[in-house]
Amino acid sequence: MSHLKDNSELVARVRRIAGQVTSVEKALVSDSPCATVLHRVAAVRGAVNGLLDEIIAQHLTSHVAADGLSHEERATGADELLAVIRRYSK
Repeated sequence: MSHLKDNSELVARVRRIAGQVTSVEKALVSDSPCATVLHRVAAVRGAVNGLLDEIIAQHLTSHVAADGLSHEERATGADELLAVIRRYSK
């Protein structure tokens, strides 16, 4: 996805998410209380949702709303976005 802006920031977010997932694994292995595991999983979900929101916004800006796009390019960008939203909402 070469149109993603500030790719380094997105990679940093993914690395933080990986750390959070590792934290969930450690909590499970160490037999932590259910509430602890649930809070960590909720944090991972929130972080992934934030990452998805950012990538969707950048896709929308670059592939649907950008000046100079043809009708076909806009339609393709919108279709791609709709497919992700439908998959995510299941």
